[in-house]
Amino acid sequence: MNYQSIFEDAIDQLKAEKRYRVFADLERIVGRFPRALWRKEGKENEPREIVVWCSNDYLGMGQHQSVLGAMIETAQGLGTGAGGTRNISGTSHPLVELEAELADLHGKEAGLVFTSGFVSNEAGISTIAKLLPDCLILSDELNHASMIEGIRRSGCEKKLWRHNDVEHLEELLEAAEPGRAKLIVFESVYSMDGDVAPIKEICDLAEKYGALTYIDEVHAVGMYGPRGGGIADREGLMGRIDVIEGTLAKAFGTLGGYITGTKAICDAVRSYAPGFIFTTALPPAIAAAAAASIRHLKRSSAERDMQQRQAQRTKDVLGAAGLPVMPTSTHIVPVMVGDPDLCKKASDLLLEEHGIYIQPINYPTVPRGTERLRVTPTPFHDDALVDALKDALVDVWTRLGLPLTGPVSLDDDTDEITPPVTKMAVPRSGG
Repeated sequence: MNYQSIFEDAIDQLKAEKRYRVFADLERIVGRFPRALWRKEGKENEPREIVVWCSNDYLGMGQHQSVLGAMIETAQGLGTGAGGTRNISGTSHPLVELEAELADLHGKEAGLVFTSGFVSNEAGISTIAKLLPDCLILSDELNHASMIEGIRRSGCEKKLWRHNDVEHLEELLEAAEPGRAKLIVFESVYSMDGDVAPIKEICDLAEKYGALTYIDEVHAVGMYGPRGGGIADREGLMGRIDVIEGTLAKAFGTLGGYITGTKAICDAVRSYAPGFIFTTALPPAIAAAAAASIRHLKRSSAERDMQQRQAQRTKDVLGAAGLPVMPTSTHIVPVMVGDPDLCKKASDLLLEEHGIYIQPINYPTVPRGTERLRVTPTPFHDDALVDALKDALVDVWTRLGLPLTGPVSLDDDTDEITPPVTKMAVPRSGG
């Protein structure tokens, strides 16, 4: 058997489908975010300065002086690594402080930190569901790949409810045995479309039918609410959610994932989840940096306010220029292309000709026919950069023969844009 040809054929298939992904070689520049240096693949020439328009460091906290200072000071005092799993090497004090900050952020009794948001979802959902007798998991059909993996690993029965459709969710809850354990898993902000879950209505159903709730707030923590606790914080609903999961790698600008909930839930996951037990702990310097970022954003709304202003201005300017912006109520600004080849070409032209980096979002991150550029404005994308982005996108759209139709929706009567509502196309993986 020619093993190598199997892998080569698999890659060739991705390239033929125009969904082979190329990573840009970038160096972010502290103090000049969102600018970065780009080294073109295969070129020996000097790096070129470009503007990043698709970072998940939504508030630029990865370069904040208090966050940098905490990381440097802790690394100098405690070293770089954690030294092993927490079961073997103990828990660094900065990690204890971080979990306390997270519990306080979400108004919960306890927090538990993992090495990534993917791991926190996979370990959290699978362990909680396994420990519940005969658990039925009810999952929004557009949940992230990490949540779907947690559901799969739980081995429990699952039911998918149509995206954000609380009437369908109630039908499934009503059909379940009244005394059966039930776990509703959903996101607050869905990162590819930028839409928001009906959290209150979901909580109402959970209480009516005796279900636990598990919310993924990874694209909302730091971004919404008076202290940055997420959409549930903004809407005053954190106390009605049983488990709030989040990330430290987006608005908080560092690395890691976490869950918060009661002491019993967090302790049970800590004690039973292989993804926690057998994984080296987060390094103390990263934990200290994350705690510093959380503390700052609990006190300061300036970053959130400016980010929301720039996100709205970006939507307005791009839409007015005829670009097919998908309307959202969040900081996510998707620009619809609808074709994988053209999406990649648009991304390449933006980088090569305009010095603008926006990674193409193709299948399986989004359903086929809904390929897009996902723009994420930050407080540091000033008005001049927004105008430059608009000019660059209009130029690229014109050169590629893409229609300047103005704002579009996935509900528009266009086959290339509208995926089947009742079909779960793919697990989201744009995290």
